[in-house]
Amino acid sequence: MSIALSKGTPVTLKSALTVVLVSVAYLIVSYFLVGYKSDQLVLVGIFCSLYFSSGITRKFILGFSIFIVYWIIFDYMKAFPNYNYNPVHIADLYNTEKHLFGIKSGNLLLTPNEYWWIHHLSFLDVLTGIFYLCWIPVPLAFAAYLFFTNRNQFLRFSLTFVLVNLLGFVVYYTYPAAPPWYVHFNGFTFHAHTPGNTAGLARFDAFFGVTVFKSIYAKGSNVFAAMPSLHSSYPLIVFYYGIKNRLGLINAFFAIVMVGIWFAAVYTSHHYVMDVMAGITCAAIGILLFNYLSTKWRFLREALLRYEAIIR
Repeated sequence: MSIALSKGTPVTLKSALTVVLVSVAYLIVSYFLVGYKSDQLVLVGIFCSLYFSSGITRKFILGFSIFIVYWIIFDYMKAFPNYNYNPVHIADLYNTEKHLFGIKSGNLLLTPNEYWWIHHLSFLDVLTGIFYLCWIPVPLAFAAYLFFTNRNQFLRFSLTFVLVNLLGFVVYYTYPAAPPWYVHFNGFTFHAHTPGNTAGLARFDAFFGVTVFKSIYAKGSNVFAAMPSLHSSYPLIVFYYGIKNRLGLINAFFAIVMVGIWFAAVYTSHHYVMDVMAGITCAAIGILLFNYLSTKWRFLREALLRYEAIIR
């Protein structure tokens, strides 16, 4: 039994039931782990709508299910705070940052975050806010472009993206780290359940009279996950695959966004320079590791071919 919605692999009764059961299971598990949120229904609604609408939308959402898995894992981190497993690094991280990258300001030695907190400019408040808003839309837009132009590169980009995130999550749990703004507002004393904070990005919201970043950081999974800065990892992955796909001048845009996000992470006091460097390193390791595994690991090569056949 099947329902031929459009050209492409038809929806069978088995696949339809699988989608419904997985969706219901996700909502139930989410309720018990992190509580009910409207975002969960929105996610299920989008997935089911695209899956059942047409052949091309079905292929699209199956391809992007890689990113959905990442989002779910990230969201579930709320249920397992990293500070329950290892001590949070606050003072040692701050002092090392000041020692390595400290900036003289009068008789004081400041971290770069502290320097820019004092010497911030409205122009940079707006610019860094714009750059920070790119950290998810740019990778997703690039993934959509690859989906419609080169499914093989789409899969490789998507899996590299998820692999880099998983590497970052491992570091989050082995080395919980407070962001610079935490020291600014709370000092060196650890306070569990500290809510997310917009920090320097509050100036962007204030400039335009909006609550864009306030709403984003209210949904943060864990305040003590500043090392590495995955904000800094994502644009490097995009830039790498942009070069690999020979996108010409678009790569200049990717490069500007990449450097802009790196600067914004420090300027807005969301990350230390060390966090940014760790994020860059994490991305580089993830890219190299995926390239190595996709060449040497037969299982991964075959899995890529099977998944590519599903969404082609």
